[in-house]
Amino acid sequence: MDTSKTALVIGANGGIGREACSALRRHGWKVRALVRRPPADSQRNGIEWRVGDAMNADDVRQAAAGVAVIVHAVNPPGYRGWNRLVLPMLDHTIAAARAHGARVVLPGTIYNYGPDAFPRLTERSPQHPPTRKGEIRAEMERRLQAAAAEGVSSLVLRCGDFFGPHAGNNWLAQGLIRQGAPVRRMLYPGDYGLGHSWAYLPDVAEVMARLLDRDAELPPFATFHFGGYWLDGHGMLAALRHATDNPGIRAGHFPWWLARLAAPFNETLRELTKMRYLWREPIRLDDEKLQAFLDGPLYTPLDEALRATLTGAGCLAPVNRSAYAGS
Repeated sequence: MDTSKTALVIGANGGIGREACSALRRHGWKVRALVRRPPADSQRNGIEWRVGDAMNADDVRQAAAGVAVIVHAVNPPGYRGWNRLVLPMLDHTIAAARAHGARVVLPGTIYNYGPDAFPRLTERSPQHPPTRKGEIRAEMERRLQAAAAEGVSSLVLRCGDFFGPHAGNNWLAQGLIRQGAPVRRMLYPGDYGLGHSWAYLPDVAEVMARLLDRDAELPPFATFHFGGYWLDGHGMLAALRHATDNPGIRAGHFPWWLARLAAPFNETLRELTKMRYLWREPIRLDDEKLQAFLDGPLYTPLDEALRATLTGAGCLAPVNRSAYAGS
């Protein structure tokens, strides 16, 4: 079997992992997925599923046999256990890539940066994170860069806050709006005048696949910033009103006070409150390097992306396309 275009996706049940599987298959890759529990439709989606744990080095190494790329899309759910789990999981991925000659792909975050780098983040911006989670993220990239110097190539595609129809944990569907109900109010986590970078997951995965199509042109340690959508609170509110055809959506503020009150009893909220600094200043990812490297459009129209996201979150009814057949 030709394994030259086989990719392993670790964490394929998550938001970015799921989209990465789909995008890689569209680009002609054979996709293998390492998960603890395969999805119910695993026999019908054309993916080779392997049951295993990213915390088990043998599971990762065996699943990576013969692959050219390992997409490291696994994270502890709900921010839980970052100190214990994140770096060992990456170490197992790097070891598997070294054993099999694969490139590691890491979806990057803005956690790596502190206020000294804001508001415009380029690939050369200094990484001085003010939180432990940010320190872990910066250390992940340092380990990838060190491994690249030893022959293990990697690609970091840094994004703003994810959203999408299958995004899992994300600010849009779990903070700004309430899932499973029509959108009546938006709770913005910062001042409405502050801009923020957003990344639509299907676009992130498509850009990742397009970059891998040109793997031979990438350096051993490649980094790109994914610009996505730059919106302040007013812009996001207007976009939600347009996508839902509901001009009556009210403007509100995320209840940080309540998150702080519950933080001592909930690890997810405790970790969430530590990241509030990312909503106190404008933060924009500069994608000039990415735009110069890839030809053509990169981003889905915002209205289309929001409609798909809201449908996936149960906030909009799915469009019945059969109703238009023959019209």
